[in-house]
Amino acid sequence: MHAMRFPAEPFRIKVVEPLRSVSREERERLIVEAGLNIFAVPADSIYVDLLTDSGTSAMSDDQWAGLMLGDESYAGSRNFFHLVETIHDIFGYRHVIPTHQGRMAENLLFSTVLKPGDVVPNNIHFDTTRANVEHQGAEAVDLVIDEGLDPAVLHPFKGNLDPAKLDRLLGETGQGRVPLVMLTVTNNSGGGQPVSLANVRAVREVCDRHRVPLFFDACRFAENCWFIKEREPGYGNKSVTEIARELFSYGDGCTMSAKKDGLVNIGGFLALNNAEWAERVTNLLILVEGFPTYGGLAGRDLEAMARGLREVLNEDYLAFRVGQVAELGEMLDRAGVPIVKPVGGHAVYIDARRLLPHIPQSQFPGQALVVALYREFGIRSVEVGSLMFGHREPKTGEMVYPKLELVRLAVPRRVYTTEHMRFVAESVIQLQRRSDRLRGLKLTYEAPVLRHFTARLEEMAPGESAPGSAGPRAADVATPR
Repeated sequence: MHAMRFPAEPFRIKVVEPLRSVSREERERLIVEAGLNIFAVPADSIYVDLLTDSGTSAMSDDQWAGLMLGDESYAGSRNFFHLVETIHDIFGYRHVIPTHQGRMAENLLFSTVLKPGDVVPNNIHFDTTRANVEHQGAEAVDLVIDEGLDPAVLHPFKGNLDPAKLDRLLGETGQGRVPLVMLTVTNNSGGGQPVSLANVRAVREVCDRHRVPLFFDACRFAENCWFIKEREPGYGNKSVTEIARELFSYGDGCTMSAKKDGLVNIGGFLALNNAEWAERVTNLLILVEGFPTYGGLAGRDLEAMARGLREVLNEDYLAFRVGQVAELGEMLDRAGVPIVKPVGGHAVYIDARRLLPHIPQSQFPGQALVVALYREFGIRSVEVGSLMFGHREPKTGEMVYPKLELVRLAVPRRVYTTEHMRFVAESVIQLQRRSDRLRGLKLTYEAPVLRHFTARLEEMAPGESAPGSAGPRAADVATPR
């Protein structure tokens, strides 16, 4: 019997949810009707859903019990004060502004502090972060270390932001055009890779020298802190909670989607030290999200979030969580499937450019792999590549493709068993053996922002050349019914 490479589940299963396995013919019909967009496929036709780890986790019995203690008062709910107490203890920031999810925290922050022509550096912006920056007419700049752009390179902290690149950017950008620097922990778009505390300190030093505040995208902070404990010299004997407190002590604030490392199905927050920014954000929050002590959430959701932020720091949980994802990656790596190495905290990322070298980026090889995984095996994954991040250069009109062309297998927390992971691995391995049969795709519809959520595509006909453009814009194509 194959020896376990990670701890067994540190929990028992109390409630189960049936899974429905649909036929290959039905999956073919559904994916075609969805315009080859996995986001448009009904969830009850998915066997193993690895689309995202956001909001898909299983809550604990303690969190479910907390729901029954929800104080649904419009203002001053006791659950809000419990959440604030928890965030103060872990993150340390003075002002706490709850939101219904992370992208609203991003929207509130960037709507308040950005203006057209500003620049926001990051290790790598994720899709909603980039979209919220660009929606304000600002520029999102990625400054990850070079190793973070090579899927095959082994580096313990491939999510690190390059301090020299940041120093150069801040020196070259006009005064006042960089309101803040962001640091995403872990670095989702780069393969779920962690950021070291040494790097955080180096980035903080550059920010101090240029008098620019540092903010974290903290949605997977506990996983990042676990990697620091496991990999960074001097931290092996520190608790994950202690590491988290030190991490956030170097920042001026954070945005948080609690749908990841808050272990809840809905919720997020913005926390910061700047009182003037907090006041402006709160005024906007009241207009678009709700009263400041509920921020678009029910009291019961605030309570579940407060409890989840404590639970996620449990080291038995983190050892299993990161170990389960690593084991999936090792099964694929042993079979020769090209993946981002080392394996990140929340997902395994397949290198679609290496798996499908016959499909150019203009034909969306990552999305072609996503479609095939669902059609053949009922597995839902997500493309993190040319469909998600490809864009037209404003000045020249030429298409610009990302350096990484990945397919993410994001593992929900406390949801799937080891057998599910083995099924996923065997399916990907089978698909790799006949990957030369996969064809590229072309767009038939795309929205002006975050196009991957609603895009519609078709398979390229045999011998058909790559289209000369990214496909019609939303203004040129009728919205599909």
